Amino acid sequence: MLHHTSVVFTLLLSCAEEMLLQVFLLTIIIGACAGACPLTPGIVYVREGEIVALKCDGSSDVASVTLWKKDFHRETYAQSNMSAAQQRQMGILVHESWLVILNTSMSHQGNYTCQSSRNHSSQSLFTMMVYNVSEDKYDYPETCYKDHSLTLSCPEVNIPSEDIVNITITDVTWYKDGLPSNPYFQKVEEEDAGVYTCNRTYLYSGQTYFKTFVVPLTVQEDTPPIYATITSPRDNQVFPVELGTTVVIDCVADSDSFEDLLFWMRGISFVEDNSSFPVFYNETRDEKQIKASLVFRDLSVEDLSENYSCKLETDNQPPIEVTIFLTQKAHISCLNLTLCIISIVVAVTATIAVYLQFEIEIKLFLRDTLSCFSTSSDEKIYDAFLMCYKCDTDEGLREVDRKLLENTLEEKFGYSLCLYERDVLPGEAAAEAVLACIEQSRTVILVPTSQYPGPESSLLSAIHAALVEKQTRLIFINTKHTETQKSGSFPEALQLLCELAESVTWKGRPPSSSFWKKLRYHLPAPEKAKPLRLYLKKYQYRSLC
Repeated sequence: MLHHTSVVFTLLLSCAEEMLLQVFLLTIIIGACAGACPLTPGIVYVREGEIVALKCDGSSDVASVTLWKKDFHRETYAQSNMSAAQQRQMGILVHESWLVILNTSMSHQGNYTCQSSRNHSSQSLFTMMVYNVSEDKYDYPETCYKDHSLTLSCPEVNIPSEDIVNITITDVTWYKDGLPSNPYFQKVEEEDAGVYTCNRTYLYSGQTYFKTFVVPLTVQEDTPPIYATITSPRDNQVFPVELGTTVVIDCVADSDSFEDLLFWMRGISFVEDNSSFPVFYNETRDEKQIKASLVFRDLSVEDLSENYSCKLETDNQPPIEVTIFLTQKAHISCLNLTLCIISIVVAVTATIAVYLQFEIEIKLFLRDTLSCFSTSSDEKIYDAFLMCYKCDTDEGLREVDRKLLENTLEEKFGYSLCLYERDVLPGEAAAEAVLACIEQSRTVILVPTSQYPGPESSLLSAIHAALVEKQTRLIFINTKHTETQKSGSFPEALQLLCELAESVTWKGRPPSSSFWKKLRYHLPAPEKAKPLRLYLKKYQYRSLC
């Protein structure tokens, strides 16, 4: 019996020592931080099973590591450089100065302290209170007057920031007595009073998490009193300014009483309304508004170091005060601007050079893969008309080369060609047949050959006139010999055609890949016409002619 009593006494003593140790550590932390480091306490209420976020003050430096401790233990509970696997195992998310507990349980209740690894003089203290649904007593009440419009606001207390990576808010829903509700009221009625709940939904790593707030709404019958208020500037608003300039900052308040006072303060001193001072304010008012303009005649560095507050004092309500801050405008240095301009010029020049070097490859790639530069339907039957011209030497394309050219364009690249010996009806006059083929084709390709007689000079002149009139594209295939022959023994009509044409050089068989690239570059993209449609169009055109 004595042994059991001693065991119980030892356990009680151990528990008491642990409690005293926690109290002692808390006292030491608060006492050590008094005057040296601001320890900001805060009570955080969170429903069991929901998400909650804590932000460590003074830890905005991205390069620093934020350390979190729980219940004043020496060991670190979490830190911002933890691995993703450790965070998943603990059911938390640590990002920069944020600690997010994804699924809160009773074991998470306790005291949390945090500090930056670079700024040990600044700490934050949070006391987390976890409750279940039956204890939903931590609410954010709102009051509205009957027949007035209202929009219920979902509180933004201890929720994850939008800056936290990989976690997003997906929805905000409202309920009243467990049923979906609309938070917008154009005209509030007495029956709109009740307990509303706002549910924020978050998505992280494929899992959904919730944060619920209770918002009781009270509807009052009385007419709301009219309070004076400062409409601008906003509290803690920052104004970028330039040194040595005149700066005017307006403070505007809605007020219908000439007894209300609106003025500026510099720190704890009043700003004078004497315009002879370097810093002063002047006031204007009408029946519904007061404006106090803070004026800096010649803004100095000393002015930037001061805090300025606009204060509104009335007889029927507490004073209202907003504080502003001045900061010097950032200027881009000449060196940075010059480097930026040079970088842009170099990048543009390099882009143009690469484009000019690989223009053909780029356009063919866009045409083949993205269907860019596609040919719109223009009621033409053929993509190209292959017409031979007489070459006086043996440097022209042979029969086998000409067949290779035709088969490659038709079978490999999908062009529909008009070939004189295949697509012209027997008995047609040569001149009319050639002009008809030009009429039905988007492009004319002149092919040098020494085996076939070329068209007569009169036909060449007619072809030249037809191409100019219809603005049909012309491609002239050269050989190494015909390039030097153009200005010499070519007929005059053929030389006129050469001036209209894009030239592509055949450098022997098999032709190089550069020949096919350049030829396809000058040809329009083939129209993807159905064989039956092509057949019907061809013979319909023949019947009309």
